[in-house]
Amino acid sequence: MTNEERIRALFSRLDEIEAYGRCLGKMQFDMECCAPPEGLEQAGEDMALIGKRVYALTHDKEYAALLTALHADAEGLTDLQKNAVERLYEDYAKEKNITADFSYEMDLAGNKAYADWLRAKKAQDFSLFRDSFAALIENARKAVSLRDERKATVYDTLLDDFEKGGSIAQLDTFFAALKARVLPLIRRIADEGKPVRTDFMTRKVEIPLQEKFSRYLLNLEGLRESATVLMTTEHPFTDHYGPKDVRVTTHYYEENFISNIFSTLHEGGHALSMQNEPAAHYENHTADRMSCAMHECISRFYENIIGRSEEMIAAISPALRELTGDAFADVTDRELYEAVNVARPGLIRMEADELTYCVHIMIRYELEKAFVNGEITVDDIPALWNAKYKEYLGLDVPNDEEGCLQDVHWTGAYGYFPSYALGSAYGAQILRTMEKDFNVFAAVKAGELTKIRDWLTQRVFNIASLKTPDEWIRAITGEPLNVNYFLDYLEEKFTKLYELK
Repeated sequence: MTNEERIRALFSRLDEIEAYGRCLGKMQFDMECCAPPEGLEQAGEDMALIGKRVYALTHDKEYAALLTALHADAEGLTDLQKNAVERLYEDYAKEKNITADFSYEMDLAGNKAYADWLRAKKAQDFSLFRDSFAALIENARKAVSLRDERKATVYDTLLDDFEKGGSIAQLDTFFAALKARVLPLIRRIADEGKPVRTDFMTRKVEIPLQEKFSRYLLNLEGLRESATVLMTTEHPFTDHYGPKDVRVTTHYYEENFISNIFSTLHEGGHALSMQNEPAAHYENHTADRMSCAMHECISRFYENIIGRSEEMIAAISPALRELTGDAFADVTDRELYEAVNVARPGLIRMEADELTYCVHIMIRYELEKAFVNGEITVDDIPALWNAKYKEYLGLDVPNDEEGCLQDVHWTGAYGYFPSYALGSAYGAQILRTMEKDFNVFAAVKAGELTKIRDWLTQRVFNIASLKTPDEWIRAITGEPLNVNYFLDYLEEKFTKLYELK
């Protein structure tokens, strides 16, 4: 068999594998957005059964033989085909020793954990999630132990899965830099910062009006409406099933309209990444391989650097006032800008301001590193969570719902949380490069956000799935990740906003 025949046979199999993957994704979307509570268990079982088929397709001898042969000898393949083979072989090497029974067991455990987490969060009772959580951690450790190649620790291995080249050593240094400059700035604002008006932030806005404004924001960001769905869920997320089917979710609160604005901008950033990868990447099965921090870079860029800028507030305030009538008639654009950027420690990561947000991520990183590597037990998590919120943010955690049960991520992913903080740092670094090519915030003030989308498409999205995070940020900015861009951005913005000396 020639390599041309091998790659054709492999891609034919991948067409089927990815079709099943899209089916699983749509079932997960249904499970999180509209399935009735009594149907969650059945949905999880159905997904596990389809997962069995995907396992069979990716673990049979023919698939392994095709992939192994092409990995050993890539002569005649295009660069995109070589990239696909390299990434697929890496995935195969990580999973080839996982049996069908264990794969099915992991799928069932993950789906059950999601249902248990929902129940525990509603009841504000960690004990209802405790056993499922412990099972997931044990499964993650076992899956890593089955690999032929592993990093220094289980958590190092999982970090590398999410961010190629990522490690505890890298992240300890990264978060130490954040801690050294962010925590003092938070304290300075509390002690010296000028008062910021926020009385209007809880004014009631009906949900149908919020939905209309969400659609306006997604359109402003530059998403193709005919390829985008907007729905609601408990914990907002975005998924896609090819560039022509991107699904954005948000969560509406009648008395917290501002929450939805930034949730929508954030998820819209993810959607832009998904809609604007080159068609050739999809055709050659290299699409959707960007790391989590690359994804979070774009979503947090739109949510914070663009979305919370004074220029963005000026751009969207006419539509906001038209939509809400007199609800914000007594609020100036400057007052709205200051209010959406108020830096005040809070319990909920999803509602955190741009400055304190990375502290929430640091807390999760410290806990995740400890429980994955067996330094603490599941039973230790609620108390340690509460202690860290007291130490870093000066807050008492009243219940598990507002504490360690607030995020969905621990129902199946360990090593993801650092991506949010890394993404924020990437975004600030990319901004400085983008500003060399055009006046970014003049475009924002004029409502011309498609200029940003087009720049990102040409410079960021077109290479993200083909490179490691380090290769990617160097290709865009000419240097490795430098957290000081982000820290300088935060200090400049909040020093001015709060009129600190």
